[in-house]
Amino acid sequence: MAECPVPKSDQDFNANFKQIKPLMNRTEAYYESSRCLFCYNAPCTEACPTKIDIPLFIRQINTGNTTGAAKTIYSSNYLGGICGKVCPTEVLCEGSCVLNNQKVKPIEIGRLQFYASAQAINADSRLFDAPSPGTKKVAVIGAGPAGISCACELRLTGIAADIFEAEKLPSGLALYGIAPYKITNDEVLDEMRYLSKLFSFSIQYNTLIEAKDLVQLEKEYDAVFLGIGLGETLPTHLPGETLPGCVGATEFIKDLKTRKQEVKVPGSVVVLGGGNTAMDAASEAARLGAENVMLVYRRSRREKRAYDFEYDLAKYAGVKGIFNAAPLEILGGGKVEGVRFIRTESRDGKIEEIPGSEFIIDCDLVIRATGQEKKVAFLNNIKGIEVDETGKICVDETTFQTGNPVYFAGGDVVNGGAEVVNAAAEGKKAARGILACLSEGGKNG
Repeated sequence: MAECPVPKSDQDFNANFKQIKPLMNRTEAYYESSRCLFCYNAPCTEACPTKIDIPLFIRQINTGNTTGAAKTIYSSNYLGGICGKVCPTEVLCEGSCVLNNQKVKPIEIGRLQFYASAQAINADSRLFDAPSPGTKKVAVIGAGPAGISCACELRLTGIAADIFEAEKLPSGLALYGIAPYKITNDEVLDEMRYLSKLFSFSIQYNTLIEAKDLVQLEKEYDAVFLGIGLGETLPTHLPGETLPGCVGATEFIKDLKTRKQEVKVPGSVVVLGGGNTAMDAASEAARLGAENVMLVYRRSRREKRAYDFEYDLAKYAGVKGIFNAAPLEILGGGKVEGVRFIRTESRDGKIEEIPGSEFIIDCDLVIRATGQEKKVAFLNNIKGIEVDETGKICVDETTFQTGNPVYFAGGDVVNGGAEVVNAAAEGKKAARGILACLSEGGKNG
């Protein structure tokens, strides 16, 4: 029997996808902030990719200066609210909290961060005053975390920023790729509206930038930032992959985030993969009411790419894991009916199949969490841009400038698929790189 009933309404959906980091109230925030030791050279700050002064904003919360706490957060990370909920705090700031050394529960830094950010958003606090744009302007391709962060920093320095977004809503991965139990769409969009009003950048939605558009952008803008993220789920090239009922995890999660309980799953689901996306997809299938969700990974549990807490979340939802099993074929006559696997073992980092160990798992849906495509074909149209053997853009580590001096880049297209907080950090660094370039007499300078 399914751990979660099939959701039939928004209320059912919200119950199944209950927030794992709910918004604190004032009293909770006060008492939790009181536990902080306010460390000097705090390891939590060092662990944060955006280097938020965590002890400072926690002290500000504790003394009732919530607006000051929000400004401390947003001064380092323009996606402070989103990151407060979706960051893997267990392995970043909270994982570095000194209280862990005393076998005491670490400070709930993520929830405190979201608390302060939410207060600022709800009060429409004017934390910054972006100057009127001057003559310099930058085209930002992609309204994901990297693009938004880049645009905010550019506007704060007086540079106009025009964002071109292929989708009808902003925030990219934060909206379309993060599990609903981590953050709601409303929370994401509330922060996007707040930032848009605060920094006055423009976004042109439903605008897919293609190779033919690049020449015109280069003429009209002083620089171009590429925050284009990654593409669709990579194919497995397994026999039967094109059968109805075999879908990519990226596409499955996006569909869920936009249609919620309208997405229907069958009783038996197999998820292929061992990364965080696989864990999310499996957990979501279970929370949609699937009776049997099997997560199968070709390597051992110890070798999985997902964080342990992500796997624990999936197990909590009723997902069962099978490790050291590689898929050989997706079975079915006209639709998915099962997957044939073979047992494996790892030797010197290489996977070896065990002869005679094949087995079949019956299922009605296969979700492939096998990574995402790099947008190499698009990038090959830009003279001077180099990509490495994995398809990631090569950039200067400090300025995030590409081999073509007009183009800068950040986010998944550079790091290959990291966290929202990494994209936010890289977008901000790229904006500073753009500012330095234009100040030194770069294009149209």
